[in-house]
Amino acid sequence: MSEAIELRKPYLLFLGSADSAINAKTAAGVAHWRPEHCRAQLRLDDKTVDLGFPDMSVGEAAAAGCATFLIGLAPVGAVLPDSWLALCVAALEAGMDIASGLHVRLGAIPALAEAARKSGGRILDVREPPPGLPCGTGDRRSGKRLLTVGTDCCVGKMFSALAIDAEIRKRGVKSTFRATGQTGILIQGSGLAIDAVVSDFLSGAVEVLAPANDPDHWDVIEGQGSLYHPAYAAVSLGLLHGAQADALVLCHELGRTAIDGNYQDFPIPPLEEVIALNLQVARRTNRNAALLGLSVNSSNLGAAAATAAMAELEDTLGVPVIDPVRTGAAKLVDELNT
Repeated sequence: MSEAIELRKPYLLFLGSADSAINAKTAAGVAHWRPEHCRAQLRLDDKTVDLGFPDMSVGEAAAAGCATFLIGLAPVGAVLPDSWLALCVAALEAGMDIASGLHVRLGAIPALAEAARKSGGRILDVREPPPGLPCGTGDRRSGKRLLTVGTDCCVGKMFSALAIDAEIRKRGVKSTFRATGQTGILIQGSGLAIDAVVSDFLSGAVEVLAPANDPDHWDVIEGQGSLYHPAYAAVSLGLLHGAQADALVLCHELGRTAIDGNYQDFPIPPLEEVIALNLQVARRTNRNAALLGLSVNSSNLGAAAATAAMAELEDTLGVPVIDPVRTGAAKLVDELNT
């Protein structure tokens, strides 16, 4: 059976010439959530954003024990800049792996493939699923699982899952964040880019990602897409079936009324309808699946308005509601059977 990607630690964060954390959002996400996995950063000039780690060259980082050269930003266009290519070759020659969430496949670049062959280093294109993924079985498996689901894309499913996992572990309970997208994989150091999997193997891939575990262990699985998204509903369905989640957390951006981007003709249904459909699908493989609560993005509201909106949702839906940035995830984890 195939296994999910696993990154070697610690990391050298490559920041290129990004002038802000937003433009180096993958590296910034890794630095925020997993600072213990980061040993150094490589910036191409003094104007590049500083994430607070020691500045090192490839050679210095290798000597300091860095095991993975992590590309923490994306260039404009689909071509790897020549200056980046030289650094990637140097990293491989120094004994490091390369981890990339870029759309361009680094393993298909002849110079990098040859450097990897000679050094024995790995090129980890995390958007490339591993071979041999099975079809889903739907067989019940041990352990506890939580899945974040959404009313739309980009509503906080990854951030919410990371916050919930951190809160569970803070309480001394066994938990693992299971990443399903490229940024989450690079934050966690392992995972599987579920949106790159052939559709027949989606649920099986989730079964591989979150396998049977100890009865008291939680897998907190990062959701993708939405059952209501005209383009990305398939991956959401596969996640729901493969996760066999005991608990669902619905993620939503307050005030968003339609699918974002070029899908404004597709309204987001009432939250009660979204919850009911997600539970119906989840209960196909776990008849006891239940809604734990909501995690909202309230960044477009002031503090008082956000607090009032969350309180209103709690009264209407009868479940706890958090904003992981403003409130943390404690209220949701309080409700878990940990």
